[in-house]
Amino acid sequence: MTSTTRGSQKARDTLDFLRGKISTGEWAVGDLIPKEPELVELIGVGRSTVREAVRSLAAFGMLETVPGVGTFVRSRTPVSSILSEFLADHDLEEVLVYRRSLEIEAAQHAAVHRTEEQLAGLREAHRRVHEGLVAGAAPEALDTCNRSTAPDAFHRLVVEASGSKLLLDLYLGVMSVLEGASTEGRVILGTTLETMHRDHGAVLDAIAARDVRDAAHSMALHVDRDLGLRTDMLDFSAQTERATSLIDAGYDPDRAPA
Repeated sequence: MTSTTRGSQKARDTLDFLRGKISTGEWAVGDLIPKEPELVELIGVGRSTVREAVRSLAAFGMLETVPGVGTFVRSRTPVSSILSEFLADHDLEEVLVYRRSLEIEAAQHAAVHRTEEQLAGLREAHRRVHEGLVAGAAPEALDTCNRSTAPDAFHRLVVEASGSKLLLDLYLGVMSVLEGASTEGRVILGTTLETMHRDHGAVLDAIAARDVRDAAHSMALHVDRDLGLRTDMLDFSAQTERATSLIDAGYDPDRAPA
């Protein structure tokens, strides 16, 4: 953001204004921001100043302009986009290991810091998948672990419930790489949808009970088998004795979602 931050006070103020709207979530990821004439009137600066600020944030992956449509928020901070570019040069197996660490840390913190509203969001995400499975919905219509950056996705909600914005930024950066690899067929969902849902239930129950230990264990068991490299799937076992004992201890798959 060098060119803008070196410019006039108006240029710096415009950049700070836009960045503030995004970083606070007032303009959420996926939202269409006000059009250029609206921003000019809202901020009280010229079109060229607004345009330069938008270009600066686009260069850092926070905004994306779609010709004929408008400018969308793509990342709450520059961290996610920069991390995605950095991780793209690393082995996918290493990225999966890093993602595992983030998920376990998020689950532990969520068990401590989650609010009742966040818990309700997790229950709703879990319920939607339950209903989808009962209805026989196609996998692409469900909230699966290889598509977990949507605002209402179970895994993302767990990370948000951790209360750490930095953890969320790191998670979104890692998952953008893995979701891209999933689209290319290099990373796959390595478990059945039913087992995935069962695992999510165990994580949900631990977070609801504010049980840090069980939250960490349940998430560790889950991420050890939910995503993997396609070449690693030949020897994949959908269920292990340890996984069964730990998950069954805290979650009954036959009961209705909480």
